[in-house]
Amino acid sequence: MAVTSLLPKIFLFASTTLLIISTPAHTDKCFNSIISFGDSIADTGNALHISSKSNPPPFFSLYPYGETFFNHPTGRCSDGRLIIDFIAEDLGHPFVEPFHSGGRNASLESVNFAVVGATALEDSFFIERNIMLPLANVSLLAQFSWFKQFLSKKGNNSSDYKRYLQTSLVLVGEIGGNDYNHAFFQGKNVAEVQSFVPKIVKTIGQTINELINLGAVTLMVPGNFPIGCSAAYLTYFVSKNEEGYDSTTGCIKWLNRFAQYHNELLQRELNRIRQLHPETTIIYADYYNAAMSLYRCPEKYGFVGGALKACCGGGGLYNVNFSVQCGYPQSAHCVEPSSYMNWDGVHFTDVASKWIAKFLLRGSYTTPRLGAICDRHSIHARIYDH
Repeated sequence: MAVTSLLPKIFLFASTTLLIISTPAHTDKCFNSIISFGDSIADTGNALHISSKSNPPPFFSLYPYGETFFNHPTGRCSDGRLIIDFIAEDLGHPFVEPFHSGGRNASLESVNFAVVGATALEDSFFIERNIMLPLANVSLLAQFSWFKQFLSKKGNNSSDYKRYLQTSLVLVGEIGGNDYNHAFFQGKNVAEVQSFVPKIVKTIGQTINELINLGAVTLMVPGNFPIGCSAAYLTYFVSKNEEGYDSTTGCIKWLNRFAQYHNELLQRELNRIRQLHPETTIIYADYYNAAMSLYRCPEKYGFVGGALKACCGGGGLYNVNFSVQCGYPQSAHCVEPSSYMNWDGVHFTDVASKWIAKFLLRGSYTTPRLGAICDRHSIHARIYDH
C-alpha cells in the first residue's frame, strides 16, 4: 500500500501549550470542569466511538493500545494515559469523557471533543492543494459545533453558559499537527507547508476568541511538539547528512525549526488576544521544551530503550514501518513501554506523557505556573506517586 495512504492514519501529532487565564472564584477544586478540543494527543475515545463499525478496525482500537494502564484499548493513542488524563487527575477530576460516549449527557461537567486525526483547517483547504485526508476528518470548527450543542444543554441564556465556563479549564488543542503531517508526508516541501502556518494559527486564535466571548476565562492552548524527534518523521526523512541532525539528541534540525516557527506565530497571536481581552492572563505553556527536556536526557527519566525509537511498530532503525502499523499483524512491541518515550512512531508512552504533564504542572514550562493560579491545597502530587 502506498505510503501516502497509510501515513496520515498515524500522524496525529502535535505540540506547545498555552493557557489563557483569568481568576474566577473557584470552590474546593481549582476548576469545576475540564473541556477539551484537539486531535489524538487529547482524544480519550471519540474516534473509537465514531469508527466503531469501520472495517478494518482503526489501529487505536487494537491491542496493545491501552495495555499499560487500562489493560484494553480505549481509543487513546498510547499504551496508557495521555497528558490530559494526568492533568485531570492532578486537578482532582476523573478522566474527561469523550463527547461521543457519555459526554452528550448534560449532567456531566467535563467533556472531551478531541478526535484522532483532526485538523485545525477545514477539508476544503486540503482538497484545493491535493492533500488527502484518509480519515473522516473532524476539524476544530466541527468540534466547536459539537461544543455549542453540548453548551445549549447547560442553560437557556448566555449567563448560564458563562457561569459554567467561568469555572472550567478549557483545553484548546493540541491542534494543527495533522495539518502539517498530511502535507509533509504527501511530499509537500517545507516552504509550502510553512505557508500554512499563519492560517492555522489564525484559526486557533479565532476559536480562542469565540470561547472567551462565550464566557471562558481559563484556556489551555497547545501548539507543536519538536516533530524532528518523532520516530515517524525520522524514518520518513532519514538522511545520510549528519549535519542535518542535532548531535545531542539525534533529532532532525530543520523539522524542529519548523515547529518553533509555528510556536513563535502562535505566541504572537496570543499577544494580539491579550490586547483584545485585557481581563485575561495568557500563559504560554511550552510543550516543545518540556518534551526536549526528555529528548536531551532520556536515561535520566528512565528511557533506557531510547528517546527516538518506537516501542510498538514494524521494525527498522526507529521501529517504524509505514506498511505495518502498531496493533496490526506483523507488528511487534517492546516488553517494557516505560523504558521508551515513543509509543507507535508518533505518540508518547504513558510514562512520557506523565513526565510532560509533570513539567507543565510543577516545572518551569508555564508562566505563571498553574499552581500559582490555583490554591496550593487543590493541586497535589497524586499522579507521581504510583
